[in-house]
Amino acid sequence: MMQKTYPILSQINSPDDLRLLPKEQLQPLCAELRSYLLESVSQTSGHLASGLGVVELTVALHYVYQTPFDQLLWDVGHQAYPHKILTGRREQMHTIRQKNGLHPFPWREESPFDVLSVGHSSTSISAGLGIAVAAQKENAGRKTVCVIGDGAITAGMAFEALNHAGSIHTDMLVILNDNEMSISENVGALNNHLARLFTGSLYSTLREGGKKLLSGLPPIKEFVRRTEEQVKGFVSPVGTMFETLGFNYIGPIDGHDIEELISTLKNMRNLSGPQFLHIKTKKGKGYTPAEQDPIGFHGVPKFDHTSGKLPQGKSIPTYSNIFGDWLCEIAAQDPKLVGITPAMREGSGMVEFSKRFPQQYFDVAIAEQHAVTFAAGLAIAGYKPVVAIYSSFLQRAYDQLIHDVAIQNLPVIFAIDRAGIVGADGQTHQGAFDLSFMRCIPNMTVMCPSDENELRQMLYTAYQMNTPVAVRYPRGNAQGVALTPMQGLALGKGNVLRTGQKVAILNFGALLNEAKSVAEQQDYTLVDMRFVKPLDEALIAQLAESHDLLVTLEENALQGGAGSAVNEYLQKIGKIRPLVMLGIPDEFVPPATQPEAYESLGLNAESIIQRIQQALIK
Repeated sequence: MMQKTYPILSQINSPDDLRLLPKEQLQPLCAELRSYLLESVSQTSGHLASGLGVVELTVALHYVYQTPFDQLLWDVGHQAYPHKILTGRREQMHTIRQKNGLHPFPWREESPFDVLSVGHSSTSISAGLGIAVAAQKENAGRKTVCVIGDGAITAGMAFEALNHAGSIHTDMLVILNDNEMSISENVGALNNHLARLFTGSLYSTLREGGKKLLSGLPPIKEFVRRTEEQVKGFVSPVGTMFETLGFNYIGPIDGHDIEELISTLKNMRNLSGPQFLHIKTKKGKGYTPAEQDPIGFHGVPKFDHTSGKLPQGKSIPTYSNIFGDWLCEIAAQDPKLVGITPAMREGSGMVEFSKRFPQQYFDVAIAEQHAVTFAAGLAIAGYKPVVAIYSSFLQRAYDQLIHDVAIQNLPVIFAIDRAGIVGADGQTHQGAFDLSFMRCIPNMTVMCPSDENELRQMLYTAYQMNTPVAVRYPRGNAQGVALTPMQGLALGKGNVLRTGQKVAILNFGALLNEAKSVAEQQDYTLVDMRFVKPLDEALIAQLAESHDLLVTLEENALQGGAGSAVNEYLQKIGKIRPLVMLGIPDEFVPPATQPEAYESLGLNAESIIQRIQQALIK
């Protein structure tokens, strides 16, 4: 069946097979690869539109470069599905993003073709430069290529790496995959022609030879340099910027023209020093629904690709939706409320807010550090900034959280989405560390809602405060509880939901339903702690007096988390009681569904009961 439907692709089990194909078969191969990608992802879920947009580029790169000897790095990795298919993993694509299956991003443990394990953006150039420097030191003869998108290159880290690479003149190629028309003019025949000219051996020889010849004549040398910049600036004004950083800029060229790509890449492979190739692509290329809605088809659930329609969402809102609704509700009353996101408008539930309150909405692009310090500046100026950010992305702005917000005790609200287990995206995206890294920061208040109503109340409480506050909540659908009028919560006070015997479960966050099931089955006391900082110390002391065993439950690393906070307080007051701390152990959590992850981590009701019974026996 595979050979009949995909006669060329079925022969490609590695890039070595690809490089044996005649050029005239590459375009049909691209069509088969695009079709296979669509069929595969629609059956498994995963990232779609990005991969569709880089089919030709992926084929061209593996055709021209001797991978894995030559090192190919994909930034973020959303677009690496075609790369996985061509590098021996075609038959495993049905397992992607599943427990014990293919990783959703390039992953070093999975394949020698995956040079850099990724998941967060804007790291490829820095890592690629390190790899290129090592190759140069060893005189290895290997080439280094980094593929980065026009979104990822907005991050400061990418420009730090470009600046360094340009200054040390190491051989490497950076390819800018520009699929939003946000940087350059339209691609045309003139651009393709000049790209061939600028990468050709004659131009390269004249360029380098001319520099040597004119090195003793500063006025003429400067004239030649400026003339070259003007010619390239005519093609693409952005080229001058990358030339200033020390790169030889080529482009933009059509990223869906396989012949042009191969011709240009072959020429660029022989150039020395840092090279920059700017290609124009269309996200979702070849699949009309994805072309028309590249955001909606960026990451997709299982769907019928023949109909082109994604399944409708469930009626229960997500926690992100609840946050977005709260933001709109408060913004309607307070023009000084400002919402900030680092390029995650859709994921953070801010679409409606951005439309209704455009003057109060800021998308700062993939720049988490800037987002936090920008919020600090707004707070200094008397505004009420809310930074909507994923837990794993906040890690990238830890210094700013401490230095620019907490030390100055500024009223910045951090709405931390995707806290805890996120599921299929795996190690790079699990929100496993935020309680630990925030709890140790002075001036911070840290809250964990157990349902959507509590989320609203906590956000409102944070809005009324004049200090840094973090409210962390999970990915996915909320509990479906009724929403009550907003009112401020008593700071640092837990809520006793059930009084039972011997064991008290102290729940921090959205695992409350598991804790309820355990408490009701075993007749245990159950407390929704709500605050990680400040802790309800009086309640903890009381529970330690009246119970034989305390159990803490959290979706966070056990080291330094909420359970650790409880343990530290008990030690401080000298109430030494048996304490079972349940959370994420000292390991990175791989891709799996949330229920699968909870089971393997011992965070489902059955596992919690077993752990408690073992502790009681001891």
